[in-house]
Amino acid sequence: MNQSALLRPDWTPATIALMILGFMVFWPLGLAMLAYIIFGERLRGFKRDVNQATDGFFASCRRSHGRYRPHFSTGNVAFDDWRKAELDRIEEERRKLDEMREEFDAYLRELRRAKDQEEFDRFMRERKNARRNDNGGPVAEFQTP
Repeated sequence: MNQSALLRPDWTPATIALMILGFMVFWPLGLAMLAYIIFGERLRGFKRDVNQATDGFFASCRRSHGRYRPHFSTGNVAFDDWRKAELDRIEEERRKLDEMREEFDAYLRELRRAKDQEEFDRFMRERKNARRNDNGGPVAEFQTP
């Protein structure tokens, strides 16, 4: 997130002015701005958690829908058998797609973790080098391969 943004969830002059203006125009607007200032950082995590919960809920509904679907007979045994086989095949494909999506989500989480770890390691190396240079340690201007 760009921390130099004008309207970030923090006590900045812009957010305070908008909160005061909101209270003067219509008090719920000021209250909403106050809530954004106080709880704004938590909204991103809250949104992610709600999305994961609803995805899980609807995935379970899809899975249970396949188990408890009513079987309406058309009177033609061959058609009913074909229909049941096709519905079972589609349900199996849906299950495989859900598993692949879960695997891909886990892969993306691992990529983000690895990227974060690499950025942290680079920060620590730069910090260590800066301390060494500040303490009068050897300063290497050129690194040989």
